[in-house]
Amino acid sequence: MLEVALVLLALICLGLVGTCVWLAMQQRQAQLLQAERDAARDQRIKELGRRLDTYLAGSVRMGEELQELRRVVAPLPDKLSQIEQRDPSSLSFTQAARLVGLGASVDDLTQSCGLSKAEAELISKLHGSKSKRS
Repeated sequence: MLEVALVLLALICLGLVGTCVWLAMQQRQAQLLQAERDAARDQRIKELGRRLDTYLAGSVRMGEELQELRRVVAPLPDKLSQIEQRDPSSLSFTQAARLVGLGASVDDLTQSCGLSKAEAELISKLHGSKSKRS
């Protein structure tokens, strides 16, 4: 009876050792898989970091260019007013632009503003596209 109990205990111990070995192998495989996933994640993070740096650099350049454009464009309304005040014929261009905004045709512009057909077409194309976009 004691011998049977010892054999049974030995078999249980062998089963436990086998289970421990199997669990250790499973854990090792899980560690390897996790290491591969970590490496892929780290590579993706580096790639996204590079892309973000590229986008940020582009945004900074765009911001600088916008500031430069603002600096260049800011004095234009004053200059336009000065030109309109100096040249009475430019008033007809301003009036023509307003009429185009109200839907005037090229013929309407030539008759009411005294513009040539080419000038009226140019004003119509320049200012008509603005009103269509709005």
